[in-house]
Amino acid sequence: MPENNETYHPMTFDAIKIGLASPEKILDWSHGEVKKPETINYRTLKPEKDGLFCERIFGPSKDWECHCGKYKKIRYKGVICDRCGVEVTKASVRRERMGHIALAAPVSHIWYFKGIPSRMGLILDISPRTLEKVLYFASYIVLDAADTGLQYKQVLSEKEYREEVDKYGYGAFRVGMGAEAILELLQAIDLEKDSEELRKGLKDATGQKRARIIKRLEVVEAFRNSGNKPEWMIMTAIPVIPPDIRPMVQLDGGRFATSDLNDLYRRIINRNNRLARLLELGAPDIIVRNEKRMLQEAVDALIDNGRRGRPVTGPGNRALKSLSDMLKGKQGRFRQNLLGKRVDYSGRSVIVVGPELKIYQCGLPKEMAIELFKPFVMKELVANGTAHNIKNAKKMVERLQTEVWDVLEDVIKEHPVMLNRAPTLHRLGIQAFEPILVEGKAIKLHPLVCTAFNADFDGDQMAVHLPLSVEAQAECRFLLLSPNNLLKPSDGGPVAVPSQDMVLGIYYLTQERPGAKGEGMVFHNVNEAILAYENGAVTLHSRIKARVTKKMPDGTVKTGSVESTVGRFIFNEIVPQDLGFVDRSIPGNELLMEVDFHVGKKQLKQILEKVINVHGAVQTAETLDDIKAIGYKYSTRAAMTVSISDMTVPESKPKLIADAQATVDQIAKNFRRGLITEEERYKEVIDTWKETDDQLTHDLLTGLDKYNNIYMMADSGARGSDKQIKQLAGMRGLMADTTGHTIELPIKSNFREGLDVLEYFISAHGARKGLSDTALRTADSGYLTRRLVDVSQDMIIREVDCCEGKTIPAMEIKAFMDGQETIEGLEERLTGRYIAETITDPDTGEVVVKANHMCTPKRAAAVMKTLQKMGRDSVKIRTVLTCKSHLGVCAKCYGANMATGQPVQVGEAVGIIAAQSIGEPGTQLTMRTFHTGGVAGGDITQGLPRVEELFEARKPKGLAIIAEFGGVATIKDTKKKREIIITDNETGNSKTYLIPYGSRIKIQDGVYLEAGDELTEGSINPHDILKIKGVRAVQDYMIQEVQRVYRLQGVEINDKHVEMIVRQMLKKIKIEESGDSDVLPGTSMDVLDYNDMNEALLAEGKEPADGKQVMLGITKASLATDSFLSAASFQETTKVLTEAAINGKVDHLIGLKENVIIGKPIPAGTGMKRYRTVKLSTDGEEMNEDEIILGDDLAIPVTEEYLEAEEVLDIDDIDEEDV
Repeated sequence: MPENNETYHPMTFDAIKIGLASPEKILDWSHGEVKKPETINYRTLKPEKDGLFCERIFGPSKDWECHCGKYKKIRYKGVICDRCGVEVTKASVRRERMGHIALAAPVSHIWYFKGIPSRMGLILDISPRTLEKVLYFASYIVLDAADTGLQYKQVLSEKEYREEVDKYGYGAFRVGMGAEAILELLQAIDLEKDSEELRKGLKDATGQKRARIIKRLEVVEAFRNSGNKPEWMIMTAIPVIPPDIRPMVQLDGGRFATSDLNDLYRRIINRNNRLARLLELGAPDIIVRNEKRMLQEAVDALIDNGRRGRPVTGPGNRALKSLSDMLKGKQGRFRQNLLGKRVDYSGRSVIVVGPELKIYQCGLPKEMAIELFKPFVMKELVANGTAHNIKNAKKMVERLQTEVWDVLEDVIKEHPVMLNRAPTLHRLGIQAFEPILVEGKAIKLHPLVCTAFNADFDGDQMAVHLPLSVEAQAECRFLLLSPNNLLKPSDGGPVAVPSQDMVLGIYYLTQERPGAKGEGMVFHNVNEAILAYENGAVTLHSRIKARVTKKMPDGTVKTGSVESTVGRFIFNEIVPQDLGFVDRSIPGNELLMEVDFHVGKKQLKQILEKVINVHGAVQTAETLDDIKAIGYKYSTRAAMTVSISDMTVPESKPKLIADAQATVDQIAKNFRRGLITEEERYKEVIDTWKETDDQLTHDLLTGLDKYNNIYMMADSGARGSDKQIKQLAGMRGLMADTTGHTIELPIKSNFREGLDVLEYFISAHGARKGLSDTALRTADSGYLTRRLVDVSQDMIIREVDCCEGKTIPAMEIKAFMDGQETIEGLEERLTGRYIAETITDPDTGEVVVKANHMCTPKRAAAVMKTLQKMGRDSVKIRTVLTCKSHLGVCAKCYGANMATGQPVQVGEAVGIIAAQSIGEPGTQLTMRTFHTGGVAGGDITQGLPRVEELFEARKPKGLAIIAEFGGVATIKDTKKKREIIITDNETGNSKTYLIPYGSRIKIQDGVYLEAGDELTEGSINPHDILKIKGVRAVQDYMIQEVQRVYRLQGVEINDKHVEMIVRQMLKKIKIEESGDSDVLPGTSMDVLDYNDMNEALLAEGKEPADGKQVMLGITKASLATDSFLSAASFQETTKVLTEAAINGKVDHLIGLKENVIIGKPIPAGTGMKRYRTVKLSTDGEEMNEDEIILGDDLAIPVTEEYLEAEEVLDIDDIDEEDV
């Protein structure tokens, strides 16, 4: 980078290539050789010459000033001092100039020799253990056998070597040891020849031998195609990173703190210099050898300390941080600095509730606002002439003079701020608001956005961020403002649903009490009725009549009398009257109230859904604020409270409990007489108490007065549930012990009566378990979300239609059933999808929905009716699982964006949304495995661990055995073992399955089974389904199983989110036979690329490759991504980078993480190329909408020459500003 900023242009590049650095390259980067281990002179505190901080190599440590002080000031820019040899330039070059250490003996690079698989071992065909012996000077390796009986590359120990010398005479053959010998062997490799020989050998090799050949071939091909040379795995010079990246600072007290790297470099330089001196003196072989080994170990420690042998430790027995450790883990470079950065113009504070705010506002403390908006305020002060210059303005702001506050008010208007609450589990965790200045130091938050942030006011803190540029402000206003985020991206339901007080107020308001004061009165108009209520003539709950006048759609005015309660008249004044609760087309219904029913939380949600669908965000925001105000007002009027007399214990309780106890005694008697087994007794006792508990709860809830305070709270959905009421006034019920088994002694008391000592003891365990579960769950759920984001982050909508003019890929779907109950109905699965077939009504012949058109909620209902008429239970839709887009997915296969209900736009980061939608409810899922009363094999995983098990494609706990082919099943049950034999009558094949002890058999003797049917109860291994029934079946199974877990917890997630992840898991095909293609057997490639390749081969009349689809768990799938930057920042950083370097991989920066890492705008949303190059036309011509959407985004020509990235990055060109 040039020294002055005027000519500085940031680099632009489209790809990053990684490779091995050749010794020439290292010297090319270097600005000089580091010869001495010294760092800083402790007396003068100046860097030592030729040392690790030398100014001659790395540049001056003070701006525009050479080491000896002969040249100072900027006018000598670029001069190289004749006394000390330091160039006069900016000190920041010390962050970018590298040096090098010239080694007296070559050393191997530990990554390539010690990594798994050992790349060096594979290419030389030497086992890693043998290689280690040679590299660390324990064995000799034959370099030239001449005409002796030895083999080339044969390894000899000391003893063997001496014997061979005795046998053939000294000098008859040539051996070597250490990295020098390996370097010579690597230089002698002929890649082309090796490649041909290995390919020949592959044709008739099998088993282990074949696997070994494929592994070797992979490494050989990698070197052949990447342009890396094998000998570059051995280093003859070591790069020294710039000194300001491994700084040394003086602490108070004269001591120095230094980066560990300096220690590691120092050891290398010391040993290297010692070795050079020994070689010069011609020291005995054994001494030189020892020194070379120590040098090798020193270099290993620098690159990856602790990988081999004991780690090098600093003071206090702490292992030193090597270069690899700098990259690895949460504190490493990738995750700490490149993927997450701290920003200025931000602040944080405690939040308090702000019920007086509008939904798009938040309260910002004055002190915080003045600090955040400081530059804006200063600019405004100068602009309006209050201050003469910036310096003056700054003083005014710092002294908080009175005129500053007026200016602040102006500046803040129309300038949104972003609020964020950690943990940000989904995109609603960051929203924008218009700030309102408030006194005090707390941020005020609107009560309705709390659900989205998952915030409460028990001391939560939130962070404020300020969007600076005009573009950022525009994005905040249009994309992030809270009224634009009223729907959940996971299922499209409203997220800003009133809760607690508001619900209670509206429940109270819309209640109706027969026989209330003033019932049956008739009023001239609604206002008169309200006046009567305010004067105490009627109550809110009295049913009355009032005259209503309304303007009809055709312009006429209609008047009539409407009957309802006073409260409902009040409530309807704030609710739009065209939501569709009342069918207005029926004569006589024109004047009816829209909401003439009792409104609880569920009903409120429905009302809001309709308001959003009919009227859009702006109207909804107003309605929400009205509902909030009226809800708070009337919950205050209702003055609800809880007293102990509200908890009425049902009269039937003593009798119910006595009856149950009698039944239990009878069961115990039967057990003692040997009529039933222990397991049956336990089960019956538990069932008896469960029934009693349920009966008691039923009696309790039917016995409660409808106007009982506690009942109203639970019934409205404001707080509490019938389960809790049961514990307050019924009985506490059955409890689990520490192992998760249900204790057969229930807690018969309730909290109203109080628990006795034993009961209290039993119940305490459950409460504590609940708390510890929650803590564990949060961490697990966060880790799951991280893996999901990583696997799906490059799924962006890249095009509108992946198969324009071609046949539409589709898949049949039907409702998910679990036995008799529906997990997820067909209508729900259809809504917001593109239908892949035209559906016509069989009676009228009219088209309900055309093929390749979106299925709106209305159309979905119509489709369901039509399907019923036709007697069908499935329908073809487009889904992301069959999408043909090579990069990302296309808009039509995805369908509607759940957060808007509209077709998804190009550029939407649907992968991230899917990951968040699945991860965010993760904290609500249960942790435990449910125990079926101690029956072995019956324990199946549920909740969060089950979701993880599915996405990681693990073999599940409680595995079910499944039939591998169709046929008739016969069950043999002898004393010793149980077997199921399946016989296929057509082919005569049969197979016997042994049933393990404790598994329950699911089928009857003699039934006919299909391939893939379960024989025993439990979870099926998804890999088996893939093998037996194929891809379609496993996709369905995955979606259904994940949905089952979430639906059981009452969490709704749209299918398409799960489909996104499943698509990523099933992306790869493992090549079995390569046919006439040039792919290696055993390698995996993208399904779509594989199909294209085979189509091309068939078209040329060649033999296609043969492969098997594999299912990868999400961790594996993330690491199998094409982008090495994304994979390296996820897990196993060193392994990924080793692999990438040898293959000379090119990262085309397609996904999101790669672009975040190198600091470019992400290629999604407004960061997409097509949106960044938009020119605004101000001539008022309407642009054709299709043009914008259909212009294909970044068509990447994936040709051979493109893969050779034009720009192989030179490290010294990058300043840290653009890393």
